[in-house]
Amino acid sequence: VQLQASGGGLVQAGGSLRLSCAASTRTFNTYTMGWFRQAPGKEREFVAAISWRSSGKTSYADSVKGRFTISRDNAKNMAYLQMTSLKPEDTAVYYCAAALYSDYEKSRYPHWGQGTQVTVSS
Repeated sequence: VQLQASGGGLVQAGGSLRLSCAASTRTFNTYTMGWFRQAPGKEREFVAAISWRSSGKTSYADSVKGRFTISRDNAKNMAYLQMTSLKPEDTAVYYCAAALYSDYEKSRYPHWGQGTQVTVSS
């Protein structure tokens, strides 16, 4: 599966952005989708994930709980990350990732998109 992330940009602190991830597969509903980010000089970190299962179980990093929301639209082969109350420390390149039939929400993603830059100014 190929993934294409988009929606990044420059936003002021307190603002909002919605990232999108388009997947090129006819079996999108069988993939757990995740968002990760990597800030300059730091390791890539988990942000959020949504399960392939019908429950649509979601999980979030503590740093974004209550501010970010992950969702998916299986009919459109799309995953989204709605980001609100953005902080300068959210500045990073954001990547979407996919894993087939995976229940490992924070790791073991074999498929990655190219990343989209999010910059939050103070």
